[in-house]
Amino acid sequence: MAAASGSGPRTTGVRVGPIDLAARVDEALAVQAVAFGLGAEEIEVRRHIVLRHLDHPHARALGALTPEGRLTGFVYGMPNDRAQWWSTVVEPYLRATHSAHWLDDSFVITELHVHPAFQNRGIGRALITTVTDAVPQPRSILSAIDTDSPARALYRSLGYHDLARQVVFPSAPKPYAVMGAPLPLRRAG
Repeated sequence: MAAASGSGPRTTGVRVGPIDLAARVDEALAVQAVAFGLGAEEIEVRRHIVLRHLDHPHARALGALTPEGRLTGFVYGMPNDRAQWWSTVVEPYLRATHSAHWLDDSFVITELHVHPAFQNRGIGRALITTVTDAVPQPRSILSAIDTDSPARALYRSLGYHDLARQVVFPSAPKPYAVMGAPLPLRRAG
């Protein structure tokens, strides 16, 4: 589990803290490719999306770095904007479950990925709790593939609950669940 230190939580020798994600976008996408099974074409599409998101004045990014400086995981997000593509896709699903208000005054976890060799060490937990602890919004939302998975179990343990299920994103091969949690996120114990 993460323990506090002067420069952020430390998790099994990995330090979680702010990074210049734009400068390390290719390294981050390499982690995402392995963690999420993405091909070169999808990586190139996502590269442009990440860089565009990072132009948002309130975007926040953290990385998980080994003592040698290797990026083993990352998270980034920003305050939700109903005009952004993600919100326009999920809004009808949230309206159907009377949860559309979650799109207002929420911090969206846009991406959270940990290299498989470093998973199950508390790194994902440290990334998401650290990034959300620093935001003024009262709640957080995210989307995850709608299946029982370690990621969904992590989100549930932090207080996220399903707001909508079977959300279909254009060109996504599997449906997603949209999840929301009040901030600060729940801690273990």
